[in-house]
Parts: sequence; C-alpha cells; structure tokens
Amino acid sequence: MGIYDRDYYRREGSSFLAGLADQGRTTYWLIGITVCCFIAQFVSREPLNPLNLTEWLQLDIRKVLEGQVWRLLGYAFLHDLTTPWHVLGNMLLLFFFGRQVEERVGSLEFLTFYLVAAVLAGVGTVLLALAQQEVNLIVIGASGAVLAVLVVAAFYNPSQTILLFFVIPIPVWVFIGLMLAQGLIPQLTLSDRVAWSTHLSGAVFGLAYFKLHWRLLDLTAGLRNWLRRPSRPRLRVYSEEEPITPPIHKSRPGTSDEPAPPIINQEVLEAQVDAILEKIARVGMEGLTDKERQVLLRASELARRRRN
Repeated sequence: MGIYDRDYYRREGSSFLAGLADQGRTTYWLIGITVCCFIAQFVSREPLNPLNLTEWLQLDIRKVLEGQVWRLLGYAFLHDLTTPWHVLGNMLLLFFFGRQVEERVGSLEFLTFYLVAAVLAGVGTVLLALAQQEVNLIVIGASGAVLAVLVVAAFYNPSQTILLFFVIPIPVWVFIGLMLAQGLIPQLTLSDRVAWSTHLSGAVFGLAYFKLHWRLLDLTAGLRNWLRRPSRPRLRVYSEEEPITPPIHKSRPGTSDEPAPPIINQEVLEAQVDAILEKIARVGMEGLTDKERQVLLRASELARRRRN
C-alpha cells in the first residue's frame, strides 16, 4: 500500500494535520464507555439478576482479596444509580480536562494514564481498608481517575477556573482542594474513610506523574513490542539523519537542458511519516520538532498535487 492510499492522506488543507492528531478521541471513548456502563447498570439493577453489572464490577474489598482483581479497574466505570449527578459530574470534568491532558501527552499515553490512575486509586482504597480492618466496604465511581486527570491539567494550566455549580468561578486548585475535603470530613468523623482514599490516591498519582515526568508507554515499551503484530508490510527503517534526496535526472539528447522536477523518494518519505505518526501517538503534536512538522507539510502537499 502506498502512502497516498492511506486514510490520513485523503484530507485536504489544515484538516490533514488535524486528522493526524485527532485529539480528544480517547476522552470521548472513555466518556461513552462509562455512560454505556451506567445504562447497563440501570437495566441490570435487579439484585438477583446474574448479569447485574454493578455486582460484577464494583470495588468490593472482600472479593478483591478473594482474587477478583478485575474490580480494581471495573469500579471506575460504575456510578451511583440513585442520582445522575455522580456520573454527570465526573464525565463533565473528564470532558473538559481530559482533552487538555490528551492534547499534551498523546491519545495512547492518556488512555494508559487514565486506566493506571483508576487501578492505583483502587489499590490505595484496598490498602487503607486493610489498614483499618474494614473489608466490608464497597466503592464505585471514576472520581479517583478523574481527579488524577484534573491534577495534571491543573499543572499544565494553573490559571484556569471552574464554574462551581455552573455559576461560581473558582481556581482549579481550589476545586481540587474541595474535592479532597469532601472526603476528608467523613475521614475525620471516622466514617466512609475509604472513599476519601480513592480520591487521594488518584491525586497523588497525578502529582507524581507530572512532577517525575513519567511516560507510561515508555515504561511498558517492552511489553507493547512483544504484543505488537505487524498489520502491514514492513517499511524501511528511517533515521532522522537520512535526507529525502531526489534522484538525479539527466537530459536526453534533443531535449531542453532544464532539469526535471525533483521526485521525492516515496519509500523514505513513507518511513518518515510512519515514525512521526508513532511519535504523535506517544507524546502528542507538541513533541514534534520543526523538521518533523515540515515533513508532514511536505507529505500533505504531495498528496494534494497527486489528487489534482
């Protein structure tokens, strides 16, 4: 398959680069999956229903200790059925701030970050439950993972504000403090302490992720390479030092001495574009160098000329 046959070459103008970094897609998918889970919870809410999604995925500390470790992630896609504000509040925060983080770190890195934040918030919940010998507690909600996203977004843009109750503008850091305080008060009154640990664990992970400059995809590169399966013919390895050199054309006898238009080495250009696309998935558009941006613009221009 040539580079001009690929989907990302079928757009024109500025939409070409926008298509390469369709930021926010992962955030929308996470919101969509969570909303679908909420609907499935409602449909299967009967206690005796063997397909009751809440019973299967909620963070039941005792069942986690029995080996049902999938609950350390599944609980983050469940919410309280008695009120729509639980899921609505979390999804609104994820919508506004998840896209900010995704644009900074890339879609695949953001997906990994969100899932790891949910798992570690669940692990923190279990550890505090064990420390307090309260193993009969149950937790649901995406608040731990969402708070991790909120902390990272606040570091990237500390001056932004949030409309509390859709009316009162407050700084984002004040809002984070209020979310933590919402669980701290029950903590001090010796009730519902584990829910607070979920929030705290998510916030601590977000803080560590930003301050320690973690990139989870780099940490898991060996596993991803092992799981990866080739989906198309192998391309020649591209090195940044390797220029895209046009071949030399000699004039034939009886023709003009004017040199023929340069022809870009398609194989090298294809390798360069693939390498840049992989980098965008890991670090986002902001991680590209000026040279890499020029390669994308050149490829876009060649695609337009070919169609014209």
